[in-house]
Amino acid sequence: MMALFHLFLLITILMVIIPSSINAYWPPSPGYRPSSKFRSMSFYNGYRNLWGPQHQSVDQSALTIWLDSTTGSGFKSVKPFRSGYFGASIKLQPGYTAGVITAFYLSNSEAHPGQHDEVDIEFLGTTFGKPYTLQTNVYIRGSGDGKIIGREMKFHLWFDPTRNFHHYAILWSPKELIFLVDDVPIRRYLRKSAATFPLRPMWVYGSIWDASSWATEDGKYKADYRYQPFVARFTNFKAGGCSAYSPAWCRPVSASPYRSGGLTRQQNWAMRWVQSHHLVYDYCRDNKRDHSLTPECWG
Repeated sequence: MMALFHLFLLITILMVIIPSSINAYWPPSPGYRPSSKFRSMSFYNGYRNLWGPQHQSVDQSALTIWLDSTTGSGFKSVKPFRSGYFGASIKLQPGYTAGVITAFYLSNSEAHPGQHDEVDIEFLGTTFGKPYTLQTNVYIRGSGDGKIIGREMKFHLWFDPTRNFHHYAILWSPKELIFLVDDVPIRRYLRKSAATFPLRPMWVYGSIWDASSWATEDGKYKADYRYQPFVARFTNFKAGGCSAYSPAWCRPVSASPYRSGGLTRQQNWAMRWVQSHHLVYDYCRDNKRDHSLTPECWG
């Protein structure tokens, strides 16, 4: 009888521990899923090669780009946007990828060199046995004042991004930027002033390139071309919103059911959970930074 009691007690403990351990590492459902509002499109319907055409191939609906010791590769949207939803499903390379950046981002660097705006999703390469870092970043008017003012928030994801495709997206409205992973909001950047928010049209870009000077542990580990080529795959491209050529009455898309934008209570809960469990760097909490240059951190 005592043995049965102990067995029952063990089963009860396991039933409590196992679900709680799973929930501790996987975010709650955001409820609303912005990606479902947009149709997937093929690469050539919305993008063109920008550089490194010999390191880029399209197979059915998937784009593959790669970096070796000669060059990397990049692509760019056919048209610029002034707001919208921009997403792609991405699969990264396992193993040693230190120094290598795989990026999906918005920018107007070619239209405004030295004074550009940029909104980044960047995967910072890593060494054996360590997780990828997903870095989100916002630049406003580039380095035109002689200083590059980044607004980095970095995350270690709750899954291995090398095993399967996952959907990464930026939602840009006149009021806010929202970064999403598999429809889970991980960061919301509000427009607090025209000086700290991108307002000029931007294009959508993707690339893979060597950033050995800073990408992995502040440049401690460099790209090692014994492991080349470094490969990234993109598919399930989604883009919708107001292009730079749309009429003035074009309505910006929203990340929530609210026409005015913002996040639902459930989306906010999911975002807070991610930031509590998987955020590894926040520029606003970095005491080494000069926050006179990032006034959005003050309040």
